[in-house]
Amino acid sequence: MAVTRDYDADPERFRLSARVTRKYLIGARCLHGHIASKLLHAGVSRVLDIGCGEGALTAALPAGPPFLLAGVDASATMLRAHPGPRVRADAVRLPFRDGSFDAAVAVNVLWHLGEPRLALREARRVLAPGGLLIVTAVCRTDSPELAPVWRPAPTPFDAEDAPARVCEVFGEVEVERWDAPLITLPDREAVRDYLVARQVPRAEAAEAAGRLRTPLPVTKRGALVLARR
Repeated sequence: MAVTRDYDADPERFRLSARVTRKYLIGARCLHGHIASKLLHAGVSRVLDIGCGEGALTAALPAGPPFLLAGVDASATMLRAHPGPRVRADAVRLPFRDGSFDAAVAVNVLWHLGEPRLALREARRVLAPGGLLIVTAVCRTDSPELAPVWRPAPTPFDAEDAPARVCEVFGEVEVERWDAPLITLPDREAVRDYLVARQVPRAEAAEAAGRLRTPLPVTKRGALVLARR
């Protein structure tokens, strides 16, 4: 069973998550910027952004040639705000021919799916020989400073399991992990917003935020997995 999504029912939650991360990130390049640098270094030109949302990866890449970036997302609401070429589709049924892309990217997307392997197989199918896959996932122990009031629920594609799951479809993989205090929440309002962005009801998030001392450094834990077709 797929994890419940609210990108159409409550798109402001998704937008709040992006704003909180941008505002309180501690002097580090954002994840989409880091992925953009890898795509540039790899010299790819045709890129598929699976679960593209409102276009964070598009914004992180230089406009125009050599990049042709296409976004795909299941949410019509997200796609309406996407600035580039995009199509509404499911990650397990990509509407592209075999070998259409030099690279495929899925940023914190595959946890939504009950069977991530199906999406990985589709990503492999639409990649040209030698094509690059980049996927990311969040750890089950992310944000440990918030453990007294919130813990992320296990998903079908957590960072602990992501490399093995990708390896099942692609064979050899490379893994980058992060485990560091990358965000500082300066006050209770910021803590509340961080929790709301993670689907904690607003009243419960506000009450929980009042029990934590601020400013609050938050340790982010996750993994980036690279593979070649």
